[in-house]
Amino acid sequence: MATATERPVPSITIEPPDLYEVVDGQIVEKPATCAFESEIASILLGFLAPFVRAQRLGRAVSEMLFRIDPVRGLERRPDLAFVSHDRWPLGRSAPMDAAWDVVPDLAVEIISPSNSAYDVEDKLDEYFRAGVRSVWNVFPRHGVVYLHDSRTAVRVCRSEAGDELDGGPVLPGFRLPLTTLFGRNAAPGQPE
Repeated sequence: MATATERPVPSITIEPPDLYEVVDGQIVEKPATCAFESEIASILLGFLAPFVRAQRLGRAVSEMLFRIDPVRGLERRPDLAFVSHDRWPLGRSAPMDAAWDVVPDLAVEIISPSNSAYDVEDKLDEYFRAGVRSVWNVFPRHGVVYLHDSRTAVRVCRSEAGDELDGGPVLPGFRLPLTTLFGRNAAPGQPE
């Protein structure tokens, strides 16, 4: 019989943060990005999604959680991603789960000051080990995009040089001038 001093222990349910990833089975909160980086992600998705739909290549999504290594308990949430119809059939809806059990063809990370170089390199390794075909690391504050076609093959595109994003074999025909992506607006604190 319980005495007056004994109380039942309440069960506690911990809700994951709004934006999180899962690394080695542990929930890790994804740092919030600044408005500047969020705007660049929105602009890029605004060009990428219609291109992918018009070409019937697959689908482009933002902030989607992907289960890229179930054995390791690894779920990553790239800022943008492209999943081809080869990996997820045309007409098949995305699942009604928190994480999508498919490895994207393209993962795009918009790099902000809250991202450490170690985190950027870890994700690059994880993406390619999982089977991602291309990774774009976008550095909006510098107007630079690193286009990784493998862990060792990288092209560097610079807005100031008039370069453009090229979808390569993952997104054939996709081209976007970096001046269109980054505009004439300098990053906060940078000279115009």
